[in-house]
Amino acid sequence: MNIRNSLIALLFSCISLTAFSQKGLDAPMTKAVMNVYKQLLSEDPTDYETYYRRACEYYKHNQYALALDDINNALKYVPENESVMRIDFLTLRANIYQQQDNLEEALNDLNNAYAINPESYLVIYQKANIEFQLGKYSEAKIDYQRMQRINNRSQESFIGLARVAVKENNLGLANDYLNQAVAIAPSNSDIYVRRASVRLLMNNPNGAVDDLILAISTDNTNTRALQELVKLGDTHYSAVMNGLSNAISQAPKVGMFYYIRAVIAEVHYNYLAAITDYEKILNENLYNYYGIYNSLAKCQFALGKYSQAIDNVDTALSGSTNKEYYVTKSKIKRATNDATIAVDFANKAIAKDPNYNEAIINKAYALIDLNQYDEATALLGEASLNDANNALLFLTRAWILENCMNKKSTAQVFYNRALDVETTGIKSLRGFALYRLGKVADANSWMQEMLSKVSESDGYEYYIATCFYAQTGDHQKALSYMKQSLESGYASYYDWTDFNIGIVNVSPIRDLPQFKELLNQYSIIFEK
Repeated sequence: MNIRNSLIALLFSCISLTAFSQKGLDAPMTKAVMNVYKQLLSEDPTDYETYYRRACEYYKHNQYALALDDINNALKYVPENESVMRIDFLTLRANIYQQQDNLEEALNDLNNAYAINPESYLVIYQKANIEFQLGKYSEAKIDYQRMQRINNRSQESFIGLARVAVKENNLGLANDYLNQAVAIAPSNSDIYVRRASVRLLMNNPNGAVDDLILAISTDNTNTRALQELVKLGDTHYSAVMNGLSNAISQAPKVGMFYYIRAVIAEVHYNYLAAITDYEKILNENLYNYYGIYNSLAKCQFALGKYSQAIDNVDTALSGSTNKEYYVTKSKIKRATNDATIAVDFANKAIAKDPNYNEAIINKAYALIDLNQYDEATALLGEASLNDANNALLFLTRAWILENCMNKKSTAQVFYNRALDVETTGIKSLRGFALYRLGKVADANSWMQEMLSKVSESDGYEYYIATCFYAQTGDHQKALSYMKQSLESGYASYYDWTDFNIGIVNVSPIRDLPQFKELLNQYSIIFEK
């Protein structure tokens, strides 16, 4: 065995020297190791250690069936008195079963490993987690408590007990357990994310926001914390923005906080606030990222500040040929009636990613401006293949066919396709398709039903309602929803004044005096 171990150790050292420049079972060094294993097993078909090592290699490369065959052989031949090895073999097989979604078999192996050594922290931990997955919460709780007896500073056990407490609807206890986990491991950002979830369930959004900010402060690479914070902005916008403002007041030179606040403001159409934070970052060099110039350009574009937007997207492009930056410039060029250049920049984005729908769609829009309808409809068809649940693509394609190409019957096909899209809510645009198919009563009924479910703070949904009633000729209703949209902060000046492709826009009411009066009344959100 010593010769074998030495040979294997040498091969593994060679692998580390290559820094895994080639991955997978077909990598030269991996193939060499597997050949050694094969040779060793041909010499001794009962060599349980080699079976185990090869099983580990298969497991590492996601070859679970092959790994299972080998670990079964390892367990078949390992002597009963080799208790440490037997535990290792059982836990590996449990891992394999987990990957195969065979949790009961995994738990059985871990129970056998536990019987061999009831003090194995890792076995108990793995066992508890599988019990939790299986909904065996009382058993999981017992094992998490066993972990604490082995290590009274076990953050994993407190997290596990907190998860069980949530399932038992004991949120206060869950919060207490996570407080203890934080005290033990204050640098573990994931604990803050978990506690944020519990606090949100406890109807404490401010506490949840504070925890997510702590998670990001502890580890600015914690994408889950960032995603959860942005998501929380949809339901608790004020709490999120206040929390970020408090964080900024305590750490005024941390650019990440300004950036997150700007992103959330931008997502919620508060472009002026986003611009303020983006400019703060750039002016004080708080965060080094060319994407900020692009974000700034997108906000300025939305506000109709096209010359400023061009300057900033050009700065972004001077540092990176990011596909998103090309699309931003394409959009601005189209808005300034330079459709040919808009097509060029969309093409640059598509060259980097042929399936990049935002570029494909913007190119189609620019081609419509150039009266190249056949190519535009083809591009929208291509985009639909990439995003089959985007009703707007079908609606726009139908609009081109009906209004620009005089192909009403073909247009009907795509209006019907829009009805088949599996999305819900006002953003599904179902009402527009029903109306264009002549089902006016159904369209109005559907729209009213959707509007009854709209969040009062969601200006974009009221904007869609404005578009619907503008297109159906009920201008007073359109103006009423326009007022609600503006009150809710929907500040896309471009959408209000310039966007004119398809049927999801407000073009039929733009010339009305009341429309212009409303824009003037709410000019503060556009800085006009």
